[in-house]
Amino acid sequence: MTKDQIFEFFRLLAEDNPDPQTELEYGNAYQLVVAVALSAQATDVGVNKATRALFAKVQTPQQMLDLGEEGLREHIKTIGLFNSKAKNVIALSQLLVDEYGGEVPDSREELVKLPGVGRKTANVVLNCWFGQETFAVDTHIFRVGNRTGLAKGKTPEQVEAKLEKRVPAPFRLGAHHWLILHGRYVCKARTPECWRCPVVDLCGFRKKVLEKPKGRV
Repeated sequence: MTKDQIFEFFRLLAEDNPDPQTELEYGNAYQLVVAVALSAQATDVGVNKATRALFAKVQTPQQMLDLGEEGLREHIKTIGLFNSKAKNVIALSQLLVDEYGGEVPDSREELVKLPGVGRKTANVVLNCWFGQETFAVDTHIFRVGNRTGLAKGKTPEQVEAKLEKRVPAPFRLGAHHWLILHGRYVCKARTPECWRCPVVDLCGFRKKVLEKPKGRV
């Protein structure tokens, strides 16, 4: 895509959804860290179902430690990999209490020191809570970046680097939300719904599905 095409790509996504937000539910920075850590290989819907009761009880790292690993497991046992995730959440909560006074740090370098927090999780927290222009490349963004030609790469890091370089200023803060939501609801993995895509004319995908399959709701 050319610079002008990329600008138009995001302008159209922004016109379609002026205020894109993460679909994870949280009340503060700590709850966001926990929710994103739990969302690995799980859906936002599934995470939200598990965390509603949890977050009603737990708003701080110390409250999570007071709940304990066994208590946390009971809340999140419907989420995939819940045993290892519970261990990580307790460990990251302990580190936040011990090293950061219970506060979530606002830098990627510090966030990735937390157990279970990788670059993608750190980027989500920096973007959603601290308002930083980061690009958290999940499976949806990786697919959309490569399929459309917006940001091609063989790894999430390569796609992130391309987005960092190419996304124009007016759209940098919301870009990762637009791309995730576009991948989740329109540019789907198995059958992209090109027939209702706002950026179909800018997309470089050669096998566009321009007619809605019969029987599709």
